[in-house]
Amino acid sequence: MKARSQFVCQQCGATYAKWVGQCNNCSAWNSLVEQIAEPELGKKSAIEKGKQSGKKLEYVKLKTVVPSDAKARLLTEFSDLNTVLGGGILMGSVALLAGQPGIGKSTLLMQISAEVAKKHDVLYISGEESAGQVKLRAERLGANSDRLSFAASTSGNDIAKTIESGEFDLVIVDSIQTLAMDEISSAPGTVSQVTNCGNLIIRAAKATDTAVIIVGHVTKEGTLAGPKVLEHLVDVVLNFEGDRYGGFKTVRAIKNRFGSTNEVAIFEMGEGGLKEVQNPSAALLAERTNTDGSIILATLEGNRPILVEIQALATQSNFGYPKRTASGFDINRLNLLIAVIERRTKLKLSDKDIFINVVGGLKLNDSAADLAVCMAIASAVAGRKLGEEYVVFGEVGLGGEIRSAFRADQRIAEAKKLGFLHAIGPSTVHDKFVIPVKDLRETLIKYVK
Repeated sequence: MKARSQFVCQQCGATYAKWVGQCNNCSAWNSLVEQIAEPELGKKSAIEKGKQSGKKLEYVKLKTVVPSDAKARLLTEFSDLNTVLGGGILMGSVALLAGQPGIGKSTLLMQISAEVAKKHDVLYISGEESAGQVKLRAERLGANSDRLSFAASTSGNDIAKTIESGEFDLVIVDSIQTLAMDEISSAPGTVSQVTNCGNLIIRAAKATDTAVIIVGHVTKEGTLAGPKVLEHLVDVVLNFEGDRYGGFKTVRAIKNRFGSTNEVAIFEMGEGGLKEVQNPSAALLAERTNTDGSIILATLEGNRPILVEIQALATQSNFGYPKRTASGFDINRLNLLIAVIERRTKLKLSDKDIFINVVGGLKLNDSAADLAVCMAIASAVAGRKLGEEYVVFGEVGLGGEIRSAFRADQRIAEAKKLGFLHAIGPSTVHDKFVIPVKDLRETLIKYVK
């Protein structure tokens, strides 16, 4: 008998037989989520009858428990990815990998499978591709181990049963949105299917100490598709980001029960698959030409310092409302910095179209990129350059003040390694390599020449 599904408002708990856009009870929009209907209770519940189905838990002294990290981890061929995972793939852990279509998720997982299969039994399960399609990718990437197996299935029940057999050390499931349970009548990819299939797989993995990596789809906005509860259920959530057509690609953990979420692995796609970028700063600056609008930023990707070029272009606006476009930088932050430049300096930007680009396809989430962006805009508008010996970092406040930056010592060390002579940064950094600045206007006047 198939379980009956219902739609439950996440704001007030009202239930509906079918989906509607607005809850009639609390008037919330788009708050209905599909769930399995709870079975109806008898005339008297177990509590009313004075009976309970539970039993006393078996417990152990915490000091006698062997930590999970004491167990051997499955190592991939990518040292940085091992670091992101907290030292490798932990046995019994469940990781969720999400990324845009075509970014390289299947390529990355096949390379991981090929490396792990040298010493362990690996099963690659696909609900999207046939065995022949996966075989072509495996041949291209050199995955020819006898311990690497393949299965095509969209049944959550069958996959969980296979994991429960304990025959494999690592199981790849590509992807959770294609799976369905026999007991639920809704289509694959719905909230109830994703949640319950995820629960089945996670319970099977924990019971047999099998490591599992699940692939998840993303929405048009770039967030993980499906219910948020799926992210809470798994142990590790990995985001695969970057430009699908070129540039660097990054893997970062936004949740990790076994390690830090500050690490990042940087890759580039080649004919033989994904390769780690050992020195991204040198690669990003290799083709740089020192022109107006070009500034070198000392930033951080996780805990790794990177030097990246910030490019700005300013043109005369032909319309009443100037255009602002940013690639790799938050557009709202850009509008704020433009307002600060206009208010705190003598530059007039209200009649200029301004374009910002972060070279290499990187997406910056570093507040210390503010000063570099401001200097790039000023350089492009004034037609002046910053000297080739400088790197820049620092946060810009609404008053035009230059504020401190996180992990300044690592930024400075990276700049020194690549041969730069000075860094323009906040006055709170006490290092002879850094030229301290306190005010945005004075900085632009003195160094953009």
